[in-house]
Amino acid sequence: MMTEAQRELAHYCQYLPDGSRRRVGNGQIQCGGERVFMPDATPATSQPKPEPPIMSKTTHSIRRLARLVPFASALFVLAGCASITPIGELLDNSSRYDGKTVRIAGEVKGSAGVLVLSAYQVSDGTGTLTVVNEGGSAPPTGARVGVKGTFQKLFNLGFKSLAVLREQSRFRP
Repeated sequence: MMTEAQRELAHYCQYLPDGSRRRVGNGQIQCGGERVFMPDATPATSQPKPEPPIMSKTTHSIRRLARLVPFASALFVLAGCASITPIGELLDNSSRYDGKTVRIAGEVKGSAGVLVLSAYQVSDGTGTLTVVNEGGSAPPTGARVGVKGTFQKLFNLGFKSLAVLREQSRFRP
């Protein structure tokens, strides 16, 4: 009785140019004029392939993440550097920005506060806008400040707009 490995070799020998094969004995097969010794153990080619190590999947995942890091960091930088809208643009197009969250930067020109409500004016050279802060204090006059908040148009008087910015947070410009 032939082992699986011997059957594989015999099958292989059928496709040699002269097509000759015969059993010699003691696990030997004569194939194409050459004697080939086939031990009873199965050869390495018929053994099941070992599973790939677990680290290969982990390494692949790490490499994939490493390719995404530059894109993710650029996204965070761009999100953190949201554009600062000039105050003149806000006042000139107050209907467009009404109810939208915007960022402004400028110098504090004056401030006032009563208990839990404070207000201060920020000027950036293109215009001056009143910022209302509930529950916090106003920055000192002359300080350079950046403010993120909701723009609210109160009303228009001819070419002049009256509007406020409800402060959500402050940042360093």
